[in-house]
Amino acid sequence: MKTTVIDHIGIAVNSIEESLKFWEGTLGVKCAGVETVEDQKVKTAFLPIKESELELLEATSPESPVAKFIEKKGEGIHHVAIRVDNLEEALSELKKKGVKLIDETPRKGAGGAMIAFLHPKATGGILLELSQR
Repeated sequence: MKTTVIDHIGIAVNSIEESLKFWEGTLGVKCAGVETVEDQKVKTAFLPIKESELELLEATSPESPVAKFIEKKGEGIHHVAIRVDNLEEALSELKKKGVKLIDETPRKGAGGAMIAFLHPKATGGILLELSQR
């Protein structure tokens, strides 16, 4: 498995609009776009910083994993995403190594990326996303 860069850090927020007041208004990190990912019940905003991005995540439904995360832990870092060259190969390799996966096959994520999540029990408590763009 070839990892290339930290793709993004996902941050769970109650309101993208309110959060952008800090990120854009205070820090000057510009939003590259907002997108709704219906099947994940989330609205996302990407804020590029060099080769990586911050991804603000706002739940669009109380059943959203992001809504449940905020209910349990409050706003904050939700996940870290690492970019890989070949997501299917990476998942196959990890599965052979006995790594607990949330997604055994890639699925479509925000920004046209293919993504898959690894279970926090396999990663020292971190929700880790693999991303292929």
